Amino acid sequence: WSQLVSEAEKIVGYPTSFMSLRCLLSDELSNIAMQVRKLVGTKHPLLDTARGFVYDSRNNLQMRGLVVLLISKAAGPSTAELSFQHNMVSGIYSSQRSLAEITELIHTAFLVHRGIVNIGELKSCDGPLKDMQFGNKMAVLSGDFLLANACTSLAQLQNTKVVELISSAIGDLVQGIYYENSKSSEENCLTDDIGISRWKDQVFLSHSALLAKSCQAAMELAKHSTEIQDMAFQYGKHMSLSHKLHSDLQPFVKESSSDTMAFSLNSAPAILHQEFLGREAWIKQIRELQEAIKAGKGVTSAIDLCRCHGKRALAALEHFPPSEARDALANIVCAVTKFP
Repeated sequence: WSQLVSEAEKIVGYPTSFMSLRCLLSDELSNIAMQVRKLVGTKHPLLDTARGFVYDSRNNLQMRGLVVLLISKAAGPSTAELSFQHNMVSGIYSSQRSLAEITELIHTAFLVHRGIVNIGELKSCDGPLKDMQFGNKMAVLSGDFLLANACTSLAQLQNTKVVELISSAIGDLVQGIYYENSKSSEENCLTDDIGISRWKDQVFLSHSALLAKSCQAAMELAKHSTEIQDMAFQYGKHMSLSHKLHSDLQPFVKESSSDTMAFSLNSAPAILHQEFLGREAWIKQIRELQEAIKAGKGVTSAIDLCRCHGKRALAALEHFPPSEARDALANIVCAVTKFP
């Protein structure tokens, strides 16, 4: 995975891991980072989020921004923009690079906002109450700071359709997170009686909308046709759905000698298993659920669904001319649809 990302970053011109470094090194955010150090010794999730930005080499490699840059390069300049090609660096317009940064800032802001804990559910081992309350305040303020920076940069693009697209993606994220928080995802709790169709709708809001609409917005910035814009949207949508399915499947397909990985009852294999089994039988199996899902059709169906979305993402890519960038986008799909 790391090699795949490294090769893709070479294609777009620079490591996207440092995409939002300008903002992250600002005086305001540096001050926030100093304040977050007060949480050391507690179990506030904001600490894990901050560590993830620095140490997590798999999930926080600025993938959304990287995909936006790759799709921009794969599409190339449009005939309507021939007079502006001098603004391109490594085959990508400066406005598209700004959009990639904006996409990452929005994603990061929502990651930080998700690090707010329910004070009423805290245990004494989590840390002093005043520290946890302080952590919540820092999560709200720092997330708002990142989101404000993203919105300011978005306005500077001076493209009303792009502003409309990204604004609607922010709205989708809020709605998706609301759905996530309104239902329990704890291992020992039953899920709502939802099917895979509703699961996909909810996952689109919370995981796919930002990338899909950012890919579409990148095509709009280069004045590409409506068809190319739609294909970019389809790639972003189906690749990110495959990515989420791949993530949900890991506890069931990963070969490990250690204890089984924690999993969510709202994950795709669990939802599909419930559909095959029926609600009543599903409730009876709840205590021995993970082994039951492994033995049932949920895992294989989730793998099939993951690969189905991968194929649809690859089909959308066929509308772009052959290039290194297109190959890199295809390799990302292959990586998230590959299972042992």
